[in-house]
Amino acid sequence: MRQTRRHGRTLAWQALICVCLLSIWQWGYDLHGRLPWLVPDLLDPYFVSKPSEIFEHFLILSCLKSKLGVFNGWFNGEFGRCMARSENNLWIATAVTLKNTFFGFATGVSSGFAGGLVLGRSDRLSAIFQPFITAVNSIPRIALAPIIVLAFGIGDTSKIVTSWIVVVFLVFFNTFEGARSIDEGFVNAARLLGASEWQITRTVVIPSTMAWVFASLTPAISFALIGVIVGEFIGAERGIGRLIIESEARAEASGMMVAVIVLMLVGVALSALIWRLQAYLLRWQQHNLAE
Repeated sequence: MRQTRRHGRTLAWQALICVCLLSIWQWGYDLHGRLPWLVPDLLDPYFVSKPSEIFEHFLILSCLKSKLGVFNGWFNGEFGRCMARSENNLWIATAVTLKNTFFGFATGVSSGFAGGLVLGRSDRLSAIFQPFITAVNSIPRIALAPIIVLAFGIGDTSKIVTSWIVVVFLVFFNTFEGARSIDEGFVNAARLLGASEWQITRTVVIPSTMAWVFASLTPAISFALIGVIVGEFIGAERGIGRLIIESEARAEASGMMVAVIVLMLVGVALSALIWRLQAYLLRWQQHNLAE
């Protein structure tokens, strides 16, 4: 009961903070002329728009409303015609960005986990490949995005590769450190019981490194999304990044803010899924049991 009340108070404070921030955002700049020392220039609607204008633009970009301000009907086919007419409306752009983020995240996590596990359990391979890995890791991965787009084109492949190259090293190093930090007593005990190397890897090494891997997944999903958006900035046929670039070209702050808010909501949702998955797979850990 006490925990429920505490959770309720936390939600109430969060709602109050959101209402205050949105109110300041909506009406704060109206005081700029009288109190310029109190209201920063950043609240200028030309740069950040207003919540009411952003919501209006959201309805238009999502084909729920026409540019004339009339709601598109579902049964009369207006919504469907708008979806067919706009090749990069908000729904399609979000779906394309999510798809590329998922594939970039999945390939980056799997390859980073496999590479970190192999090198973490082999001193010889670690010594051989360490200088090469360090050299590649020292390159700002975002700087490779133009080269990747040049090599793979402006389609989805270049966005997946950009997302992959951002994620793979983050997961690799966490997995590598996790594999190196395993208590050798557990490994020796498994060998004493007659376990093969594959059985040791499956029952001792992988479970012991899972906490390290999951520590990297929350930032990895955010970096995967960043990699896709950067690739869409450079060149893309569809996606939220292209929506931002198109709105910027038209000097539409509300359009850009719609895309940014959608990205924020997508990032929060993906991080929540990772937390749920972590709590389920690592439920044997003491801090997860306490939660």
